[in-house]
Amino acid sequence: MPRTIHVIGAGLAGLSAAVRLAGAGHAVRVHEAAPQAGGRCRSYFDQTLGMAIDNGNHLVLSGNRDTLAFVAAIGSEDRLAGPTAAAVDFIDLATRERWTLRPNEGALPWWIFDAGRRVPGTVSFDYLAVAAKLAFASPSQRIDAVMSCRGPLYDRLLHPFLLAALNTEPPEASAALARAVIAETLGKSGAACRPLIARDGLGPTFIDPALRFVAEHGGSIRFGHRLRALGAQGGRIESLDFGEDSIGLDGEDAAILAVPPPVATALVPDLPAPDAFRAIVNAHFRIAPPAGLPLLIGVINGTAQWIFSFPGRLSVTISGADRLLETPRDELAVLIWRDVAAVAGLPDLLPPWQIVRERRATFAATPEQDALRPGPRTPWTNLVLAGDWTATGLPATIEGAIRSGNLAAETIAA
Repeated sequence: MPRTIHVIGAGLAGLSAAVRLAGAGHAVRVHEAAPQAGGRCRSYFDQTLGMAIDNGNHLVLSGNRDTLAFVAAIGSEDRLAGPTAAAVDFIDLATRERWTLRPNEGALPWWIFDAGRRVPGTVSFDYLAVAAKLAFASPSQRIDAVMSCRGPLYDRLLHPFLLAALNTEPPEASAALARAVIAETLGKSGAACRPLIARDGLGPTFIDPALRFVAEHGGSIRFGHRLRALGAQGGRIESLDFGEDSIGLDGEDAAILAVPPPVATALVPDLPAPDAFRAIVNAHFRIAPPAGLPLLIGVINGTAQWIFSFPGRLSVTISGADRLLETPRDELAVLIWRDVAAVAGLPDLLPPWQIVRERRATFAATPEQDALRPGPRTPWTNLVLAGDWTATGLPATIEGAIRSGNLAAETIAA
C-alpha cells in the first residue's frame, strides 16, 4: 500500500479521491493552488447580494450513484433536498403551457406509456425510438446523426435535459455521452430521476464535509500550493516541485493529478486532453421564492433554462452559453429576470442580482473532444489522473467528477 498519496487539486474529483483513500487508511496530502477548495463547485459570500451563493447551480439526480455514495461517506446526504417522488416541472414561455414529468417508481420505466406522466404532445413510441437509435450509436457519432432533433419530445425534454448534462448543444454533441446519461437516469424508473438540490449551498454539502472527513482521517490540505513541475526518474515520479518548496516521493508514495486539462497537459508531456470548452452563465436574484414554487423548473423557449429556488433567492442556470459572454451584465440580468418573473408570477422590477459567467466551464461534449479524454494512467506508475474531463464515460458533471476521483483512488490503491 502506498505510504503517502499526494492529491493535486481540491475540486470534486480530487476530494472524492482523497475521501476514498483517507477512508481506506492511506496518508493523504491535498495540495490546492487556489485559496479555497471546490473548484467549479464552491460557495462564497457575495458582497453585492449580502448572502452566500454558489458559483454555479448544480442538479443531482437520484440515479447519480457515485454522488450519493460520496455525500453518504462524508455525512452530508441530508443536505440534498428534493421531492419525495420523481417529478420535474416545466413551462413553455412561448405558449405559457405548464406540465410535470412524472417517472414512475419501480424497476421498469412504464411511465412513458402514461399520457399523464410523459411530455404533452408525445406518444410512447417517441421514447422507444430514441432509446433504440441511441443504443446503436458509435463513439464517433453526433446526436443529430442518429436521431431527429425536432418535435415535442426533443423540444420539451431531450433538448433541455441533454443541454444541461452535456453543456453542449445536443445536435453537435456526442451520442454516446447522451446515451450514458439517459441510461442512468431517464432510462430507468423514477428511483433514478428524483431531482436533488444542495439547498444549503455546494460548499456545505460537498466541500466542507469532505475536507473535515479527510482531516478526521489523518489527512491534510494546503491552500495556495501550486504544482509547478514533476520530477521523474525512469518510470516513476520522484518529486513534486511547488516553486517555493519541493516534496520528494519515496519508494511507495504516489500522486493523483486532479487539475484542469490545460494544467495537466503543461505538466504531463504528450498528454491527450480536451481543448475546446463551453460556457455556463448563472444568475442569482435576492428575492424570496413565492410560496408553492417548485425547487426546480425547466424553462422552454426562454433565455433562462433552469430556475432553482433557494431560501431567500432565485437562481438561474444557462448552459451552452457562449453566445451570452459578451452581453453587458446589466442587460443580461434584465433579460433573465424577465423570464423568472413570468415563471414565478413576480413583478418586473429587478431585485438585487449577480451574474456569474464561467467561460470554460466544461469541455465541449462533442465526439471529437470525447475521443481526446485520457484514462487515469500516465507514463509514470505512481501518478494517475482525475477530473471530469478524463475518460469516465460521462460528460463533465458532478457525477463524472466524483466517479473520476474514485477511479483514480482505485487505480493508485491497486
